[in-house]
Amino acid sequence: MTIQITEFPFSLQQELSWGDMDALNHINNVNYFRYFENARLKYFESIGVIEEMEKTKVGPILGATECKYLLPLTYPDTISVGVIVSQIREKRLTMQYAIYSQKLEKIAAEGSAEIIFVDFAIGRSTLISETILAAIKHLQGN
Repeated sequence: MTIQITEFPFSLQQELSWGDMDALNHINNVNYFRYFENARLKYFESIGVIEEMEKTKVGPILGATECKYLLPLTYPDTISVGVIVSQIREKRLTMQYAIYSQKLEKIAAEGSAEIIFVDFAIGRSTLISETILAAIKHLQGN
C-alpha cells in the first residue's frame, strides 16, 4: 500500500494516551485497531452514514480488518489517521488506513478493513445507497 498521509482525503488527528502503553513501553498493538475505528466512524459521520443509518436502519459492519505495524508508537505523540475508500462493490467497500506519527515524522502503521452494509431490520447485507456512494465520491474527489 504505502500511501503518503497527504494522499488520504480524510484524516483524524489524536493524541496518544500514556495508558495505551504496554509493558514493553510502546503503544499496545490492539490500540491501532481502535485508532482505525475512530477514524472510520468520523469518516462515516462526515459522509452522512450515521444519520442515514438512523433513518433507514441500514448501516456498516466490520467484515474483516488488518494492520501492518511498521514502527512502534510511544507516548507522548500525536498521530494522524488517514482514511480512503479504495474499492467499492455493491454491498461492501474496502477502506485503507495509515497512522502517521508526528514525533517520528513517518507512517507507523498501515491497515485495511472490509465494510459490509447491512439492513439491520432483516439482518442481511444490502446495497450501499446512492446517497452514500455520492458522498464518498464527493469527499474523495472522484
